[in-house]
Amino acid sequence: MLDSHCHLEQENYQKDRDKVILDCKKELNAVVTCCAHPKDFELTMSIADKYSGFVFVTAGIHPEFIKEISEKEKDNFLELIKENKDRIYGIGETGLDYFWVKEKNWQEKQKELFQEIIGFAKELKKPIIVHSRDAFEDAVKILEQEDAKSVQMHMFGANHLLKRVIDNNWLVSLNTIVLRSKKHKKIARDIPLTNLLTETDSPWLGPEGKRNTPLSVKIVIERIAEIKKTSFEEVDKATTLNAVKFLNLPITI
Repeated sequence: MLDSHCHLEQENYQKDRDKVILDCKKELNAVVTCCAHPKDFELTMSIADKYSGFVFVTAGIHPEFIKEISEKEKDNFLELIKENKDRIYGIGETGLDYFWVKEKNWQEKQKELFQEIIGFAKELKKPIIVHSRDAFEDAVKILEQEDAKSVQMHMFGANHLLKRVIDNNWLVSLNTIVLRSKKHKKIARDIPLTNLLTETDSPWLGPEGKRNTPLSVKIVIERIAEIKKTSFEEVDKATTLNAVKFLNLPITI
């Protein structure tokens, strides 16, 4: 089992982060933690260094923060990522968020940043992790326009666009939202295992409203197996291998 997308740097883990990670090491092959804001980079990298070979990093700028990160901060952060590219396994999460950012002018700025970061990921030859809340069509359109090849659609929920995702050979990562969301259950049903990843987005989306941890990836795999009418083992094996290959993780399964 492998959690392809979580946020270990979040304050929710401040009191017991080491225990959470050590508990995960007992059951999971790896955890991929996502740094989505420049202020979290130093802590994220220190976690990965402490748990080298188990915790791996992706880094980018979440579209929700478009209003608070200056051009200079953005440029400095991208340069920092470039300097540490050998320790970073993907770029993101990045993309579009029309739920938290509703003003058209700021949505346009999100699009500009998204396009820039797609180009940045290509330059570094890294896969890109895409957030597309309430913005699925625009996100897919931009990815296609920019000819993005190595793409993880994090928490993707637009079944009517799934064929384009599959045709582009992109991956979709699903988390505990499949326990309750009809649209994400449809994605789980219809997507081939070859295009599927599992994640938790923890500390958010915890079962029963509690704090989430990467261990809940087991529940995600169980639910996907039920939906697809296949075994836990088959889903686990496919999604774990997909993540290792997609992110080029230096681990043996």
